[in-house]
Amino acid sequence: MTARDTSSVGAPCWVDTWQPDPRAAKDFYGQLFGWSFDEPVPMPSGLDGDYYAARLHGQLVAGIGQAPPQSPTGWITHVRVDDVGESRALRAQGRLLLPSDPGSDDGFAVLADPAGVPFGLRQAGENDGVELANELNCWAMSSLHTSDVGRAQAFYGAMFGWEIKSLPDVPFSLWLRSDRVVAVVTATDGVQVPPHWSVNFAVGDADAVAQHAVALGGAIVMAPADTPGFRSAVISDPQGGVVAVSAATD
Repeated sequence: MTARDTSSVGAPCWVDTWQPDPRAAKDFYGQLFGWSFDEPVPMPSGLDGDYYAARLHGQLVAGIGQAPPQSPTGWITHVRVDDVGESRALRAQGRLLLPSDPGSDDGFAVLADPAGVPFGLRQAGENDGVELANELNCWAMSSLHTSDVGRAQAFYGAMFGWEIKSLPDVPFSLWLRSDRVVAVVTATDGVQVPPHWSVNFAVGDADAVAQHAVALGGAIVMAPADTPGFRSAVISDPQGGVVAVSAATD
């Protein structure tokens, strides 16, 4: 995928998945992507359960945590901010999902944008983001899928200063901050796809990874297909978390 900024304030900096059974998810993704995991730590914001940081070649690449009761399984993209407390005042028409205590000072929050799509905030500081990205078996890109790009632009532009750059002959646009790529936005007009942030991992062989996911108890949501510059697939883990995988073809 297109190399993008993961280090600046205002850029997506971390991805994780919250699962009903984090240990089972750890086994699945560890085998699928070759990740190792740190010893568990408590979930943030006083949530129950354990959180596992994933590593590749000894560097942080993602996280797996305990999903709260009744919470859907999925992947969350987190954006680095100077101060989580101050950022809440900028959430425009969004709403705060976590922490439930507005006075929480753990440098973490989950918001929903105007379409109800959850995303995270991580306060700039120590251990606030990935150490390895844009490499094989690592996070390559996050993409907002929405039927109202204008509304999304107004919200995320106010929150983080993002601007949309359209591209010729591709079904998506880039989100830039200070002229650097931070994410992708895909219009879903006329497509029966609920709004969501998708997370994409770079792989060497999308077909092989999709089949490996099935062998590990997952499923193929979108069969491997060619797009400009990539061969991509969408897979789900055994608990319903969905991720995209892409292999460069150029």
